[in-house]
Amino acid sequence: MRALRYLALAGLVATAGTATAAPVTYKLDPGHTMVLFSWNHFGFSNPSANLGNVDGTLVYDEKDPTKATVEATLPLTGLDTFVPKLDEHLKSADFLDAAKYPTVTFKSTKVTAAGKGKLKVAGDLTVHGVTKPVTLDVTLNKVGPHPMMKVQTVGFDATTTIKRSDFGVGAYVPNVSDEIKIHITTEAHDASAK
Repeated sequence: MRALRYLALAGLVATAGTATAAPVTYKLDPGHTMVLFSWNHFGFSNPSANLGNVDGTLVYDEKDPTKATVEATLPLTGLDTFVPKLDEHLKSADFLDAAKYPTVTFKSTKVTAAGKGKLKVAGDLTVHGVTKPVTLDVTLNKVGPHPMMKVQTVGFDATTTIKRSDFGVGAYVPNVSDEIKIHITTEAHDASAK
């Protein structure tokens, strides 16, 4: 009987140990990540674009999300406004100057809880060679095994608003809005999975 109790206790201890999630390093999935940004054009329309081809990592601990970190690089070759001439113009020296500054980067500096499934992720955003602090309002969509890939996956949505003139990209302000609204949706997969 005593041996049975020890066996049950050992089982509980083992289960408790596995229930404590350790931080997992995830690789951002460029096929399921969109960084959408929009602006106002002379008051007539609100065009949008996507910055695709993300490369980055996310370290996430389900038990303590405030320990999360994220780093992402977005090549301007992935910029898509769905209008090729506008893509060229935004990549020109008038705006992003992709020849000189070929990437946009984000690196988190602090994560704080903001309610159930909500986080505030502060970090450094670099655009056009200028680095400024920004805060993302983040919603955890889901964490768990991906049903098709059979790998641990996490998904988030995030929003923020920046002023492009803060990054030295102020052409045509105020006719073309200084304020840029950003919406990010992403999936990331366990980087250790084969």
